[in-house]
Amino acid sequence: MKLSLVLGCAFILPLIRAQVPHWGPCPDPAVQPAFILKQFMGRWFEIAKLPAQFEKGRCIETNFTLKTDNSIRVVSSEILKAEQRKIEGTGVIEDIKNPAKLGISYSTVLPYSPYWILSTDYVNFALVYSCTDILRLFHVDFAWILGRTRSLPKSTVQKAMDTFAKNNIDVSRMIPSKQQGCDKKPSEQPWI
Repeated sequence: MKLSLVLGCAFILPLIRAQVPHWGPCPDPAVQPAFILKQFMGRWFEIAKLPAQFEKGRCIETNFTLKTDNSIRVVSSEILKAEQRKIEGTGVIEDIKNPAKLGISYSTVLPYSPYWILSTDYVNFALVYSCTDILRLFHVDFAWILGRTRSLPKSTVQKAMDTFAKNNIDVSRMIPSKQQGCDKKPSEQPWI
């Protein structure tokens, strides 16, 4: 028992240190009603986020493409140390009755992580939330404000922050994403 607890802590502590941990289970926020997956597809730029260890660069964007089997091709990219890094994953609708609750995985061996669309107008902005319970004692969550362009009006960002807060999602540590100087052509490397 002690060995498994030590091993569990050794695996979990690095995740917690880099992310935003909170006591208790994940909140259950409302998601976009009548979500239309096809309208969500396309290119989205990261405007703001809760800090995430797997996102260290700038000019972060994700392109969603609907595949013939109704899964989603997800290609994310960032510029880190003058190199463009890309990673490809797969998205799925986890519950057909609630299509705004997607799951995304960037690995064939890892389970799908929640990727919930809390709100979107499909043409300007989207609010995305992901949360993982750790033994229902605490949770680690991620939140993103996305835009179809590299910037959004301050009023839109503030409204997004208010929406997260109304859903009991702590965004006090949310930071703006760097979307400047993205048009330069860096060399391309896989995102590891």
